[in-house]
Amino acid sequence: MIITRTPLRISFAGGGTDLPSFYRSHGGGAVTSAAIDRYVHVLVNDKFEGTLRVAYSRTENVDTLEQLEHPIFREAIRKAGLHRALEIHSIADIPGEGTGLGSSSTLTVGLLNALYAYQGRLVDPARLAEEACEIEIDRLHGAQGKQDDYIAAFGGVQYFEFRADDTVRAAPIPLAREAREELSDHLSLFYTGITRKADGILRSQSERTDTNVPTLERMRELAVSAREAIVRRDWPALGAAMDEGWELKRGLTAGISSPAIDGWYARAKAAGAVGGKLTGAGGGGFLLLLHPPERSHQIAAALSPMQRLPIRLVPEGSRILFVGR
Repeated sequence: MIITRTPLRISFAGGGTDLPSFYRSHGGGAVTSAAIDRYVHVLVNDKFEGTLRVAYSRTENVDTLEQLEHPIFREAIRKAGLHRALEIHSIADIPGEGTGLGSSSTLTVGLLNALYAYQGRLVDPARLAEEACEIEIDRLHGAQGKQDDYIAAFGGVQYFEFRADDTVRAAPIPLAREAREELSDHLSLFYTGITRKADGILRSQSERTDTNVPTLERMRELAVSAREAIVRRDWPALGAAMDEGWELKRGLTAGISSPAIDGWYARAKAAGAVGGKLTGAGGGGFLLLLHPPERSHQIAAALSPMQRLPIRLVPEGSRILFVGR
């Protein structure tokens, strides 16, 4: 039996520049992001009958891999070179789709890690991320960028460069534990209660890339600004980069924001938030806010009854928690 644990993520700046429609033709992309202490666990075990049993929000019992309906499980099993006699379970701290925390990529990375470990193979984070992107983007024709897979695999607080030749450079941002905890104290996530399919927003955004090039270039610069602010532990500057990035992102395509979302963000800023953004593609999910720690109660009151999700930044990406018989 193998159990892996893989983190969900938040991004501070640069989201959207990791889409192939931009980074391949406009000098590359850049994203500054971080892994958080909310996870997807994957368990892989032998199955005596020789068939496949996969459990997620529903359970599938099938005789052959081709009969498996869940596309990520099916393609990850195929990529790992396995076909049958497996039982696989996934358990997510934040279940459901459309929350903007990178759950599908986290599942893909954690599943690949577990399937390789089941065969006695240890795979480095770069390969896990690359193969997860291959499954989600190339095989399943997803519209998302690459950042979610890479932060799930590497963990920590990272600055990623997405190059025109499709290679990726991961540059860990050096943060001692004290600084990481300090940054965590400045962050709040609030659940909007709105879930949405990111695919449509991202496809529309990709189609508008040529129109949005100046905006996306500035968003790429803000990823650098966010990285530098984190290194200096200059949280107001980080908040300013997030705030400008959100204002730019809102204009990329329709559906990223709404009057309700704009109202929530304005209330949060009036209560003391320095900056923020919707996680993921936009349209719903979680509202990420950066604020002085002493303003957290005022912000929570201003956004009531919206549910606050406490988070901490974590240094590890996908890891093997348990190996047993």
